[in-house]
Amino acid sequence: MTVAGKINALVIAIAAVAACLMTAHTVQSEYRNSLDRIIEQASTDVASQPQLQLDIYYRDIGALGSLLEGFTSSSPAINYAIIHDPAGAPLARKGRATNAPLLPDIRGNASPSDQVLTSQTADQGMAEHLYVLTVPVLSLVNPLEKNVSRATFGAALASPTKAASLHVVGYIQLGISRLQLLRGTLPAAALTAGFSLLFVLLCAAVSIFLTRRITAPFSLLVRVADDIAAGKLDQSTRLEGGGELKEIFALLNTIIGDISSYKTQMDVDHQLLSMKVEERTVQLSRRNEELNKAVREVTETKDRLRQLAYYDSLTSLPNRRLFTEQLDLLLRLAKRNKEMLALLFLDLDNFKRINDSLGHSAGDLLLREVGKRLTACVRDSDVVAHYVESNARIDVSRLGGDEFTVVLNQLDSTESAGVVAQRLISALIKPMIIDGHELVVTPSIGIAVAPQDAENVEGLLKSADTAMYHAKSSGKNNFLFYNSGMDAAGVERLTLETDLRKALERNELVLYYQPQVDTLTGSVVGAEALMRWQHPEQGLIPPFKFIPLAEEMGLIRALGEWGLQEACRQMIQFQGMGLDLPKVSVNVSALQFNKSFIARVGEVLHETALKPSRLELELTEGIMMDDTDATINSLEELKEMGVSLSIDDFGTGYSSLSYLSRFPLDELKIDRSFVVDYDKSRNDSSLIIAIIAMGRSMNLQLVAEGVETDGQYHFLRQHGAHIIQGYLFSPPVPAGDLAPMLSPGYFREKISQIGAG
Repeated sequence: MTVAGKINALVIAIAAVAACLMTAHTVQSEYRNSLDRIIEQASTDVASQPQLQLDIYYRDIGALGSLLEGFTSSSPAINYAIIHDPAGAPLARKGRATNAPLLPDIRGNASPSDQVLTSQTADQGMAEHLYVLTVPVLSLVNPLEKNVSRATFGAALASPTKAASLHVVGYIQLGISRLQLLRGTLPAAALTAGFSLLFVLLCAAVSIFLTRRITAPFSLLVRVADDIAAGKLDQSTRLEGGGELKEIFALLNTIIGDISSYKTQMDVDHQLLSMKVEERTVQLSRRNEELNKAVREVTETKDRLRQLAYYDSLTSLPNRRLFTEQLDLLLRLAKRNKEMLALLFLDLDNFKRINDSLGHSAGDLLLREVGKRLTACVRDSDVVAHYVESNARIDVSRLGGDEFTVVLNQLDSTESAGVVAQRLISALIKPMIIDGHELVVTPSIGIAVAPQDAENVEGLLKSADTAMYHAKSSGKNNFLFYNSGMDAAGVERLTLETDLRKALERNELVLYYQPQVDTLTGSVVGAEALMRWQHPEQGLIPPFKFIPLAEEMGLIRALGEWGLQEACRQMIQFQGMGLDLPKVSVNVSALQFNKSFIARVGEVLHETALKPSRLELELTEGIMMDDTDATINSLEELKEMGVSLSIDDFGTGYSSLSYLSRFPLDELKIDRSFVVDYDKSRNDSSLIIAIIAMGRSMNLQLVAEGVETDGQYHFLRQHGAHIIQGYLFSPPVPAGDLAPMLSPGYFREKISQIGAG
């Protein structure tokens, strides 16, 4: 800021401060005068109205109200008015006196005959900030005397001898609004502010005029000095001045002439030099560009060759070649340093189904996202690789590769590998948006630890692969550490695969039924058909052992069609025996659900002559994830046949709930995992209640499965679910054992016992 600017700013600041002080003083004076006038007027009004003594003594509420009306209308600042008796009890009110403070709180220890002014703020129960004024009403008659007549009262007022003895007959309490008092000062404040503003403007104008006259020569000198520094003045420029500036201007004119001559010579020399430099620069730039281009091409070729040789082109992770080289080096380092090293072999569950349903481009996008999430979960010192064949062509070899490996070096304990594996699972099960589809992919992870499981690359890979396979066989979406017993289990699996291929030919498959009980009537209203494998050597094999195996082997369609045919056939047998089973539920795998399956349902119903309404198909949420027109059309075809549709294990998948309104569904089955933990997790109990409410609002039948205890039964009944399936009533039983349960009210006594308990 210039000197003139600083002087002007100082003058204006001083004038502004003076104006503010003047305005503030005016506001304060007007505010205090207004308050004093109200207090003086109130005291005068009380003293000038002898009738007020009689009205308070005789408690004439109507007359007191009229008097208070005069107080409240005398000034807009009076918020309310109250008349109290000598004890402080209010007799009459006017204005906004709802939250007025009590008289004893206001007067405190003041003398009864003193006029008291107190301040009340909004945080003390008032709607706004107020002054509270209490004025005592004095009387010549003692208010404690009983039955004083009006004549006696009048005589006392007329008697001059009584004037020396005054009594407090009551109090006038006035609430004076500070805000209204402040508003009353606005006209005077505005007038003062206007004069103050004119004063500030006048001071600013005078200051600016004077400073310009004083500093004008100096401004000229500054501009000339700036022009000299920038080289803008030449010899033709001449400065003229008088007084103290004459010698300074003469010196500047001499300097300008010398600079102009020197500049002319420098311009000529600079032009010649620039021409030579420019010529050399062009030559050097051309050669530098050629050299940089050659270096860049060599570097890019080298990087490309290394990328092709050592990295997966899809995920940019190390491929099998680089992975094995690094793992071999890490194994040798771990052996020398006597450290532990863990290999995590990860395979994506049901990845082939995503490729088949959405195409290989979606599968590639999914693999890229998996690679990013895995890399984000491990340390920089660990190794993540996309495990694919090293000799396959780049354009086709990665399309089906869904195996990844993670190497954890310098482990302090084997448990650390399990912690990392769980972190990987948690990262991958979060939904991914791929080509507009919300997908959830789960991994199965096998963990092998060196040196206890193997000491070389091949052995460690084999052990981790074996552990991964057992993790997938034990339910997927988990991890297992390798142990030597897994090798024997692999042989057992091969045997089981061979026997499963022959199970249909040998009639080793049977259906068990678990009844669905209507707790309102005690009757069985449906039964779920559950497949069992009666192995000639191993006995009865549960479905969780051979159904996933059948899906991997491609036998699930044959097993599913057999289960559908057998369930319909046995329903006809029940009818022939005179037994009433309203419907049978048959589970449908996502791998089984297609156009040919829809046609097969119609053929089975025609062959067995079963009424379509007695068949219910239980669909998994995986089928609903494929939210396409083909899926909707297939479900519509089944509904047109008359078949009922149910969602099995509702709430465990990640698909959108919007399909409940788009798809023609009849029933929701509440998954047993929620039922079992309803009393351990508030989330599970809240979710059950929400599912029941949602199903009832959409007119869907509700079935709660996995009910095993009386507590679970009472919880479900209390919240509106009355169709129960579970061990509380019956485990899955053969068709022959189900027949007696189909009599009307079979479970009525059991329900009574549960209710009594």
